[in-house]
Amino acid sequence: MKKSILLGAAVGAALVFGCATQAQQGPMVDIGNRHGNLRQAQENIVQAWHLVSEAQEMNDSRLGGHAANAKRLLEQANDELRLAADVANENERH
Repeated sequence: MKKSILLGAAVGAALVFGCATQAQQGPMVDIGNRHGNLRQAQENIVQAWHLVSEAQEMNDSRLGGHAANAKRLLEQANDELRLAADVANENERH
């Protein structure tokens, strides 16, 4: 029983750490040159996300949660661009 609890706690901690690490990394460019405009938009999103992170650090995260919200929206926009590229790829195959 104790081993199960300890194992569960260890796995839970690893998941939390993994999610926190992923969240700190932010969006990434994962669209190839095939879709140049979408890739460039992704590059701009990544740059904006890092600039917002720097602003948070410089202001000791006292931005009323708005910077964090902006970063979440940038991540969402990045995901949507990836989906747009995927749809474009699918449409080219048919």
